[in-house]
Amino acid sequence: MPLIKVHTSVAKPDQSQVEDLLKTLSGKLSKHLGKPESYVMTALQPDVSMTFSGTTDPVCYIEIKNVGSMKPDQTRSMSEDFCQEVEKNLGVPANRTYIEFADAKGAMWGWNGSTLG
Repeated sequence: MPLIKVHTSVAKPDQSQVEDLLKTLSGKLSKHLGKPESYVMTALQPDVSMTFSGTTDPVCYIEIKNVGSMKPDQTRSMSEDFCQEVEKNLGVPANRTYIEFADAKGAMWGWNGSTLG
């Protein structure tokens, strides 16, 4: 059930760029967590009113959620990888991107009319 959700102040790119970015993020998250991509969900929220460091320069906030436990080496690797992708695809510098990693218990995540725990 991995989820990666990208919130950014950057204007929405054209639809093909959005789809390419979301597919790239999906594949990378699957590999980082060792879970089938068939369970990965991605989302992009562009044009969000945001500030960082007192400015409205391009900024990004990424949420990564996963049933199970992410280890520090995984989160460090994901931070590097996803900051690079966001900078490459959206133009948001890594030093203006925050990432929140959250582990979830299976019973606290619903899917297909039930829960995962």
